[in-house]
Amino acid sequence: MRMSEIIRARRRALGLTQEEAASRLGVTASAFNKWERGVSRS
Repeated sequence: MRMSEIIRARRRALGLTQEEAASRLGVTASAFNKWERGVSRS
């Protein structure tokens, strides 16, 4: 399972939107979206 799939599955299991999950992690919604799509460089 790819990291992006794990992130998406965990967020959905917790019932969070991308914006809510990003806020909890202290990152932007845009950054979180990139993580879920697997396009981040970091």
